Amino acid sequence: MAVRPVSRMLQRVLRSSVRSCSTGAPVTQHRPGEPSQTAAEELSRRRQFLREHAAPFSAFLTDSFGRQHSYLRISLTEKCNLRCQYCMPEEGVPLTPKADLLTTEEILTLARLFVKEGVDKIRLTGGEPLIRPDVVDIVAQLRQLEGLRTVGITTNGINLARLLPQLQKAGLSAINISLDTLVPAKFEFIVRRKGFHKVMAGIHKAIELGYSPVKVNCVVMRGLNEDELLDFVALTEGLPLDVRFIEYMPFDGNRWNFKKMVSYKEMLNTLQQQWPELEKLPEEESSTAKAFKIPGFRGQLSFITSMSEHFCGTCNRLRITADGNLKVCLFGNSEVSLRDHLRAGASEEELLRIIGAAVGRKKRQHAGMFSIAQMKNRPMILIELLLMLQDSPPAIPSISSQDPFRVQGIRHRGTFSNQMMILWKGGWVPQAPLLAQRLLGSVCPQRHCSSHLNSDANPKCLSAVSRTPGTPSGPLPTSDQLTHVDTAGRAAMVDVGGKPDTERVAVASAVVLLGPMAFKLIQENQLKKGDALAVAQLAGVQAAKLTSQLIPLCHHVALSHVQVGLELDSTRHAVGIRVSCRARGPTGVEMEALTAAAVAALTVYDMCKAVSRDIVLGEIKLLSKTGGQRGDFQRT
Repeated sequence: MAVRPVSRMLQRVLRSSVRSCSTGAPVTQHRPGEPSQTAAEELSRRRQFLREHAAPFSAFLTDSFGRQHSYLRISLTEKCNLRCQYCMPEEGVPLTPKADLLTTEEILTLARLFVKEGVDKIRLTGGEPLIRPDVVDIVAQLRQLEGLRTVGITTNGINLARLLPQLQKAGLSAINISLDTLVPAKFEFIVRRKGFHKVMAGIHKAIELGYSPVKVNCVVMRGLNEDELLDFVALTEGLPLDVRFIEYMPFDGNRWNFKKMVSYKEMLNTLQQQWPELEKLPEEESSTAKAFKIPGFRGQLSFITSMSEHFCGTCNRLRITADGNLKVCLFGNSEVSLRDHLRAGASEEELLRIIGAAVGRKKRQHAGMFSIAQMKNRPMILIELLLMLQDSPPAIPSISSQDPFRVQGIRHRGTFSNQMMILWKGGWVPQAPLLAQRLLGSVCPQRHCSSHLNSDANPKCLSAVSRTPGTPSGPLPTSDQLTHVDTAGRAAMVDVGGKPDTERVAVASAVVLLGPMAFKLIQENQLKKGDALAVAQLAGVQAAKLTSQLIPLCHHVALSHVQVGLELDSTRHAVGIRVSCRARGPTGVEMEALTAAAVAALTVYDMCKAVSRDIVLGEIKLLSKTGGQRGDFQRT
């Protein structure tokens, strides 16, 4: 039989003389005419009482290593309106029949039981919890549970702006929003759906309603979004955000690869190079995040280091899946069905024994990243959408709406994060025009697309391509020997260890001859697949970064700058592609520039092949190269 918490017995004793609050702390009943205590004094007195009369934590929720599980995550649905690459296979997942999912009453029954035993924080997850029709009612009913301190939600943000006012009124006190990129075209690539502007609107609405901090979860994946770390952190300068960088984790269907994971220390090193004054914040007990702050910035940043530096020793989390299974470890494959026992008529005591047995079997730590990758576990979508941590209650709203910020025609822009700051501060939320119309303006007769990723200069995203003519130089000295073969004629990588580090720049180009029909569709941005220029631009940037993985004997180069520009040529019905790459190191970057130009051209072909297969890719060539022992090159 369950041991009754001491606080419940104290309440009955105290009720004879004073009124009690939900925690058991006495609250003085004031007589009419008497001056009442301030809220701060009342709260301070209640906290002091709880410290002095703390009840022993439930044995059923304490594991064999002494970890007390006071945080419950409940998945409301397996369904989701996105298809994030790290969370769900592209083809989707087999969904549990509706009859086998927890009903609202069953969710509340289990929540009530866990809270009675000491859980003081519940987070609602999915799938996507905000697509459940009764989510507002569930939040309201959870908020009524005696002893529950926090009701939070983790969402992809698509429906947040519309539902948040109702959720706040119902008692929602914490929000985590998943967002893995600040580039709209890349957003569509990662989640395989449109909706970037809706997520932005959701974050804006959370700030407007006074949630502070608004937690933004970013899963960092090598070759996809690790180049946006600085832009994400820059957003915290003027906004009450806690940007949380999450190490890429293995689950069924996400094709996890160790090479895709960017570790906490690597991310931290990148940020410290930009902000050496970055300060480590104290860690709270049971915290899953390593928190940092840049002095003078309004927000902060955190790292969820599940893979490289696990936090199993202080884990206080339990999870209930949408079909009613209890998971004591996110990465464990053992589960116990609470739904089946509940529907079989199990008593409260029987349920507690089942829960206690499962918690008691929880291991000291997970198996490690390489072992986890080989384990059979649910896809992330069938567990929950992602991750974690303590959240602050809503604060007094501090951001007011101003006149909408308008974007007209093609304009040169500052860094993406600075531009987003302007949009947020101005209360601007895009109203779902096409990607090209939103970023370029709908009246531009000649479309251009340019990417400029560089930590030392102002990026231009989807802006007019500027061409700076290179300075002619003498002819490049050539060698009469192949450098990538040994004396026996076998392939060999050149040893560049003895070469000095110099500034290397290379520019390459390509042309895609489309024909009149495909050209017109691209010009008017009417292709069914979407914005061909934006997607090709992104593909070119990705290809430059991945050149060493595509061309076997190329060295890996840490690029400091990649610019991919695409321009329509109406006289030839063609797309002209121009790529510039820069790095400082012992080897050149012409292969990166050529690979980017070639892949961008292939992407244009892929976007247009349904319209016409009479498309010609050509003129892939190096235009210029500077740096290195053999001198500079400029094509005349």
